[in-house]
Amino acid sequence: VYSGHRRFHMEPYSLQYIVVELILVKEHNGVQFTTSTLVSPAGHPHGHGHALGPSHGHTPVPGEERETWGKKIDFLLSVIGFAVDLANVWRFPYLCYKNGGGAFLVPYLFFMVIAGMPLFYMELALGQYNREGAAGVWKICPIFKGVGFTVILISLYVGFYYNVIIAWALFYLFSSFTGELPWVHCNNTWNSPNCSDLWAFNNSLNDTHKSTPAAEYFERGVLHLQDSEGIADLGLPRWQLTSCLAVVIVVLYFSLWKGVKTSGKVVWITATMPYVVLTVLLLRGVTLPGAMDGIKAYLSVDFLRLCEPQVWIDAATQICFSLGVGFGVLIAFSSYNKFSNNCYRDAIITSSINSLTSFFSGFVIFSFLGYMSHKHSVPLDKVATDGPGLVFIIYPEAIATLPGSSVWAVIFFIMLLTLGIDSAMGGMESVITGLMDEFKFLHKHRELFTLFIVVSTFLISLFCVTNGGIYVFTLLDHFAAGTSILFGVLIEAIGIAWFYGVDRFSDDIEEMIGQRPGLYWRLCWKFVSPCFLLFMVVVSFATFNPPNYGTYTFPIWANMIGWCLAISSMTMVPLYAIYKMCTLPGKKPNTHKLVKEWDENI
Repeated sequence: VYSGHRRFHMEPYSLQYIVVELILVKEHNGVQFTTSTLVSPAGHPHGHGHALGPSHGHTPVPGEERETWGKKIDFLLSVIGFAVDLANVWRFPYLCYKNGGGAFLVPYLFFMVIAGMPLFYMELALGQYNREGAAGVWKICPIFKGVGFTVILISLYVGFYYNVIIAWALFYLFSSFTGELPWVHCNNTWNSPNCSDLWAFNNSLNDTHKSTPAAEYFERGVLHLQDSEGIADLGLPRWQLTSCLAVVIVVLYFSLWKGVKTSGKVVWITATMPYVVLTVLLLRGVTLPGAMDGIKAYLSVDFLRLCEPQVWIDAATQICFSLGVGFGVLIAFSSYNKFSNNCYRDAIITSSINSLTSFFSGFVIFSFLGYMSHKHSVPLDKVATDGPGLVFIIYPEAIATLPGSSVWAVIFFIMLLTLGIDSAMGGMESVITGLMDEFKFLHKHRELFTLFIVVSTFLISLFCVTNGGIYVFTLLDHFAAGTSILFGVLIEAIGIAWFYGVDRFSDDIEEMIGQRPGLYWRLCWKFVSPCFLLFMVVVSFATFNPPNYGTYTFPIWANMIGWCLAISSMTMVPLYAIYKMCTLPGKKPNTHKLVKEWDENI
């Protein structure tokens, strides 16, 4: 190898090759290097053709060949499974109903086209070309590497509470294997005197304090909220929920411990099962009395609502969070693709499926909500809600009134489990891949490192399964991935479009798939998407409301902790940039000394 390099120095192209050598040597000064040019001829004129670009990122050193997906469908199902999560079921249908029905699709599809798809495409291409996780890909522009740690931290924070939702679904699933569902009547030990088997929404004062058996089962039977006075009074973890959480963690570990070879097989079940269950539930739902009234309310078009700014803000927010951009998951998943994989086609397919799933799930949800409205003779807006209340209170109550209710309950909570598991797997994979690619020695210990991550997540999640755990859950949900995720994607888009350069990024994509992104995509990356994200960050700060759970208001110190959590991830961007500027030398390097050091390392 030594003599070979000396021979190249005598060739006419030696200047270009020496530049490549200097780029490699900069690893000693903290700049990410690309492993392939150490042994591959890709860097000389017969390679990719631009010595200073990152074209070297896909030819790894022998013995460090990066794992790839077993089949192309494994990757697609993993991306779809991550992007299609619980929010598609409990968030989008309610937003659509609340914001003008079918008219809501106008701003939703508009933001999908100008921001959702371009950012989705950008992350898939970024990961596939550089073949590293969320932090490692920033070898293309090292000063922005902090944003990689930002998204890794956000994914870790989300795992602290997202796994708890899956544990709740598992608890409900176990409770459904009974002749009579436990949330049907008020004669249980956890029920309060205010529990009423009948929905009685009228103007009398007494009725406003009534609660349904389903609501009391969730808050008093499952969460034991009555035993806590607030976030300052958490109590010990409840063994029932802790056991369910432990099962979830075990499933996640054995789905991830061997990498994408195992997780790619798990998603064959977790990514496809929700569609089967949603279809079955829709076929049952449309046969119920009042179902068509619910669907009509879901689709009713009120274009006057488009004059309200909040409708557009809701649509933009939903796009940001429903596609899963900014969590580092898309980068991690695509980094295991083959270099020539058509990431453009994948981006169009998977992002479209995600939005269609959200729209389709609305028919399922509102067929049952229309049935509930008809059954209890109450307005639809009295039963229509979003968030955990929809899937753990309203929907279970609707299912409980059906013949064979236990069977339908089992089917429904299996769907929630599969929706949650593959999304949780994606978040964990973002953390694991991002840190393993940054700290190379972890590659040899993936099983142990994965165990460390999932156990750490489990220990923090225990705070969410205490008597007052719902307060911790609400705090994490409000602060962990709100403004911080929008900020992370904004910095990511600016780093790619304005510092690395849209033209260079387009060259990378052309090198992979054989065609250059069109003018539309380049304009979106450079101008439209960054402006959209900047607007969303400003709106997020301007419209911030402190979290609450029902009538409970969080104390100031709890909100301060929440903001510290959000800021802790965002500060990774400036902190790493300052570190990089302070550690890199400012003077011109000694070329002969660097070449000598490089030869010695070889």
